Amino acid sequence: MHMEIRPFVEKDADRLVEILQLNNQYDCPAVEGPAAMRRVAACQSAVFLVAEINGHPQGFIRAIYDGSRAMIHLLSVHPAVQHRGIGRRLVEAVEKELEQRGAPSVSVTVTDTSVAFWSKQGFERLPVYLMLKSLP
Repeated sequence: MHMEIRPFVEKDADRLVEILQLNNQYDCPAVEGPAAMRRVAACQSAVFLVAEINGHPQGFIRAIYDGSRAMIHLLSVHPAVQHRGIGRRLVEAVEKELEQRGAPSVSVTVTDTSVAFWSKQGFERLPVYLMLKSLP
C-alpha cells in the first residue's frame, strides 16, 4: 500500500463527499460540500490535506491556524481502509504543518464516537462546549 499525503486539489471533491457520506459526516453541504472545499483550499489560514492510496483519495483532514489558535475541524477516512493508520498519519501531517506555521498547540472538534481516537493521538479533553449559530 503506497500512501501519499498531499494538499487537496479540486478533482478530489466528489470522492471526499463520498467518504463523508459513508461516514455519516455530510450533514451540511454548505460547510462540507465541493464549494466549501474549494473555499477552504483557497484560504491561506487553512490546511487541507488528502491521503491518497495508489492514486485514489481515501481520507482527508482540514484544519485552520489564525496566527494564535489552531483547530482541526474535520477528519474522515473511507470505511474500507479505516484502522490502518491513515487517520493517524493525517493528524501527524497536519500537526507538522501547523507547527511549521507557528501554532503553539492544536485543538480538535470531536464527537462521542471519535473521542477515543483523538485521545490516542495525545489530545486531552477540555471543559468547553462547541456552540453553533447558523447565519442567514
